[in-house]
Amino acid sequence: MSDLVDGWPVWAVFGAFFVIAMLRSNATYWAGRGLRAGGARTGMARHLDRPAVIRTGSFVDRWGAPVVVLSFLTVGVQTLVNAAAGALRMPLSRFVPATLLGSLLWATLYTSVGVALWEAVTAGAWWWLLGVVAVGAVVAGTTTWLTRVASSRSDPRP
Repeated sequence: MSDLVDGWPVWAVFGAFFVIAMLRSNATYWAGRGLRAGGARTGMARHLDRPAVIRTGSFVDRWGAPVVVLSFLTVGVQTLVNAAAGALRMPLSRFVPATLLGSLLWATLYTSVGVALWEAVTAGAWWWLLGVVAVGAVVAGTTTWLTRVASSRSDPRP
């Protein structure tokens, strides 16, 4: 396992993933700050008030740095959380340590599970990838269904 990706040692793959996560999360944070500041005065304001943006912002505002850390274990939500942290002007004294921990989690996950899946797929064990996609589809479908059921029960409209 010392040669993971094209002859790279484990520490180099981990380091590359860590740097990528740090750069991406901080760029998204600063984009969120800039978009909130400048976008509020343009036609983009209507996009900043979309329900998904408002929910994510409320969640980040309520739970703060732990949400930033845990968002690195998700796909897609991480970008929204980092942008919301920027838009909410989360202090850098809280955001930077959270993104450091999150980047370490992300790099660990991708260095272990991600590379193992990639090696399985490139070695001809493509059925593993199909299994992961199937599990992801079941989780996404179940989550969507549960969300709809919960929102229909809490909807006061007749």
